[in-house]
Amino acid sequence: MKQRLEERMKQLQAEYDAGQKVVADLDTRRQGVASTLLRIEGAMQVLREMLEQERSGEAPGGAAAEAPPAG
Repeated sequence: MKQRLEERMKQLQAEYDAGQKVVADLDTRRQGVASTLLRIEGAMQVLREMLEQERSGEAPGGAAAEAPPAG
């Protein structure tokens, strides 16, 4: 009986350790995805601001855009 209990304990410990590794891997992956999403969000904000400047007729930096030369 004791041998069966010890064997089951080893099995459960192995499953637990494997589960802990999966959780750690998922946490690492989640952090990477969150970082990527933050960079994407920043890029989207820059593009929104550039599009708004285009719509309002301003060049980047807040100066009025020059009309293209007639030609």
